[in-house]
Amino acid sequence: MAVVDILAAIDQEIAQLQQARTLLSGGVAPTAKRKVGRPKKSEAIAVPAAKPAKKKKRNLSAEGRKRIAEAVKKRWAAQKAAAVK
Repeated sequence: MAVVDILAAIDQEIAQLQQARTLLSGGVAPTAKRKVGRPKKSEAIAVPAAKPAKKKKRNLSAEGRKRIAEAVKKRWAAQKAAAVK
């Protein structure tokens, strides 16, 4: 038997013993303790969130791109001049 098969058999036996204990103790199932840390995806509460309206893509004009490029070049030149001093 593989280790995985043995672990599965043990888990099955544990589940059966817990059911028997529940029946013998009066039918009240024990509450599961909360684990520390972030819950797994399957355990997380799934709340369907309303999707926000998709924003339109904003395109930059050629003139705007040119202005930005000139400003960046000017900034680089200023930084280079400051580094030389």
